[in-house]
Amino acid sequence: MSKIYTFEQVAEHNTPQDAWLIIDGKVYDVTAFVEEHPGGDEIVLDLAGQDGTEAFNDIGHSEDAVAMLKDLLVGSLDPASMPAKSEKIASVGQNATTGGEGRGKLALACALVFFAVAYYVANMR
Repeated sequence: MSKIYTFEQVAEHNTPQDAWLIIDGKVYDVTAFVEEHPGGDEIVLDLAGQDGTEAFNDIGHSEDAVAMLKDLLVGSLDPASMPAKSEKIASVGQNATTGGEGRGKLALACALVFFAVAYYVANMR
């Protein structure tokens, strides 16, 4: 039977020397894998001690990546210990953002680069 951890217990494992992740209700010790992560260690360390389910699923990991999780499994998460989403946002502070606020600038920058390249290619005679 696997060990059951609370969200608070997992949250204590949030350093490069001791990094745990929650993915789909399971708890993984990813410490040994941090430096080997093909996408870089930064994304794993940013999520260390937290629920990384959404980020893991959004990336679309391969079957091999999903299979690798078996070796890193240390237990399951007690679902009753998960903080409510509104509590997490409120605990950050009144000036908290919901993420994505800078995407408009990125889209604008991409559009400018696109049009600059298109103009250059159209005037290459």
